[in-house]
Amino acid sequence: MSEMLQKIDNSIIKKNESFAAKAETLKPTLLQREQRPERIVRVVPDEQVIHGWRVEQEEAAVAEHLPARVLGKGDQVIVDFGDHQVGSLSIKIKPVGSPPDAPLYLKLTFGEMPVEMAVPFFEYDGWLSRSWLQEEYVHVDVLPGVLKLDRRYSFRYLKLEVVDTSPKYKVSFEDICCTTVTSGDRNRVRELHHSDPELQAIDRVSIKTLEDCMQEVFEDGPKRDRRLWLGDLRLQAIANYDTFQNNELVKRCLYLFAAFPNDKGQVAANLFIKPEVIPDDTFLFDYSLLFVSTLHDYYLVTKDQETLEELWPTALRQIEIGLEQLDERLIVQDSEIWYSFIDWHPELNKQAPSQAVLIYAMKQALHLAELLQDDSRDVLRRQIDEVQAAAIQHLWSEVEQYFVSGKGRQVSWATQVWMVLAGVLDKEKSRELLLRLLAEQPGIPLMTPYMMHHLIEALIQVGERDRAILEMKQYWGGMVRDGADTFWELYDLHNKKFSPYGSYLINSYCHAWSCTPTYFIRKYKL
Repeated sequence: MSEMLQKIDNSIIKKNESFAAKAETLKPTLLQREQRPERIVRVVPDEQVIHGWRVEQEEAAVAEHLPARVLGKGDQVIVDFGDHQVGSLSIKIKPVGSPPDAPLYLKLTFGEMPVEMAVPFFEYDGWLSRSWLQEEYVHVDVLPGVLKLDRRYSFRYLKLEVVDTSPKYKVSFEDICCTTVTSGDRNRVRELHHSDPELQAIDRVSIKTLEDCMQEVFEDGPKRDRRLWLGDLRLQAIANYDTFQNNELVKRCLYLFAAFPNDKGQVAANLFIKPEVIPDDTFLFDYSLLFVSTLHDYYLVTKDQETLEELWPTALRQIEIGLEQLDERLIVQDSEIWYSFIDWHPELNKQAPSQAVLIYAMKQALHLAELLQDDSRDVLRRQIDEVQAAAIQHLWSEVEQYFVSGKGRQVSWATQVWMVLAGVLDKEKSRELLLRLLAEQPGIPLMTPYMMHHLIEALIQVGERDRAILEMKQYWGGMVRDGADTFWELYDLHNKKFSPYGSYLINSYCHAWSCTPTYFIRKYKL
């Protein structure tokens, strides 16, 4: 095993060269497909739809009608590809009128949602960089010609605006083509013929979401971030096992995380992939522990003993680091800093749900230790008993009949859901807890598809399959009814303009952690 120390920002990274090399051998070949727009549309205001904008068809048969449109200074056209695309763009442009005596000055705006075709990006005032908004200003010096944009875009809609030509000529767009890229092979996905058309639609959108996030790694979102996040990876991996079955991509991502821990052995929350792999300087309590879960799930599917044996020390180290964060009561230390993700709610206290994630990961680590006949088995059993008992003693409220978190004894959905998943209570008490939570709806609610996934998983775990289907139809079905081609990073049924970034323009509308309904539908035969 070869290692190399390197300093990245404020972190010392202990690179495992052999793991990095193995991950490189698993780099996938991207599959390409040419896609062309299906229709010409306009956007119109409509307060009855999400974000207040919808599309209306102007013309179908783009191949016939688009070349006939002649656009001059100030003119625009919007085309709809009919479904979400991830790839590069080429446009065949022809001058109309006198020979061009000045360059074509063109603005292109790419949008996953109709609102991105309607609201000018200069109005954006969120706290994430505006550079994530997909717009380009380009000069085309030679006409006729083909404009090729090598940058990868994530979109369904494309708006072309002629900023200027000259008074002597205009232009027409003879052909528009997106060359899509993915490492997900659709031919490997078993066709689903579900008796419930709503679940059929949810499954289809789930698979499209996963497909568009499958690139050289499992990205969290092809529009924004384009990174490998551990929490997203775990959910993408389980969705992949019953669909694309690209298990080598899961293996590659596991080795990438194991190749770049810090000097304490903790895996980063996310990795930048280009131009070379660089671990972010963000380390999250729950995400590091979910490395154990991802390895555990991967092994159960593949029975890849070599990978399990090589990555087991990394997995066990995440448990050890997690245990180091306990106080004298064996409870995760409460902190004001962003040490654990759990969910996006700004008021969510992370202590109790983090305790539950630790117990959850410890039990999976024990299972792996038993499979490996590892010497850590007895210690892990004792630690699980102690940490679980501490959770019941210090975090369960007999008065409120919920687990509480932090100094303020906060009740949150995330805490209850993770405690159920961790098996802190027996199955019947867990079932009663979830049903009471759904009936009373106390405290801090769930905010993201990421946590909604865990609620659905918990309901299935306690035998509430029908309620799981109902919740899935309300949530992911709600996105489909609101026009989702791929599932979104964020969706609040009660506030559909919600964004933790200050603007829903910057939200990702194709996001990895939202892809798991297909996992539930196929694995549990919902």
